[in-house]
Amino acid sequence: MSGGEPEGERLQKVLAAAGVASRRVVEQYIVAGRIRVNGRVADELGTRIHPETDRVEVDGVPIQLDTAKRYLMLNKPKGVVSTMSDENGRPDLSRYAEQAGERVYNVGRLDAETTGLLVLTNDGELAHVLAHPSFGVEKTYLATVRGVVKPDALRRLRQGVELDDGPIAADRARVVGEPSGGRTIVEVTLHSGRNRIVRRMLAEVGHPVIELVRRQFGPLHLGSLGAGRMRDLTKVEVGSLLALARDAAEPDAKNARRKP
Repeated sequence: MSGGEPEGERLQKVLAAAGVASRRVVEQYIVAGRIRVNGRVADELGTRIHPETDRVEVDGVPIQLDTAKRYLMLNKPKGVVSTMSDENGRPDLSRYAEQAGERVYNVGRLDAETTGLLVLTNDGELAHVLAHPSFGVEKTYLATVRGVVKPDALRRLRQGVELDDGPIAADRARVVGEPSGGRTIVEVTLHSGRNRIVRRMLAEVGHPVIELVRRQFGPLHLGSLGAGRMRDLTKVEVGSLLALARDAAEPDAKNARRKP
């Protein structure tokens, strides 16, 4: 193919289109060796890539080159079911998909009475990896429960309890603040995505849940996002999800890259 057009697109053009920075700034990144393409440093200004297949990282953070992909964080309110259409007419997620202006879907579920962090996206591949139980994305909840939670109850949560659908253990469990009014706030972190799992675990150790909110999903933190509010994820947040999905889906490839 000598004499034809060079294959691919200029790296700085693609990254500028992806919203990383201006072409001039991206060129500075290239010269500084801050960009990797398919795991190799790309420090030549003439570098060309194929956006559909090549993987690009800036400072170790994967970049989504497909500008049609959307990633949103929703603070799901109480009473909203985690589906885009509810046959019983309950409030669902369709209103938030309409706000997004895209055909987005929820990654995993929160039960109707649980509030907090829910990811909406039109990236089906990423959604599958993040929601699939076998990949075990870490989730952190704050639960307001009845009673004063003692160290023994926390120990049971961490060591594991037996439920109707099998044993389950929290990765971490701790009391947040001082118990008040016969209630305690407990922070529980676990990988499981089983239905109503946090509520069932706490009930099993004698502390039924009064209120439950998911504060963290993988590398994402709910922060100060208000109930019913939604925002686009930042470039760094998207990159952290892409990295998580990549490493979860390709453990063999990851291990192979580490070998000399």
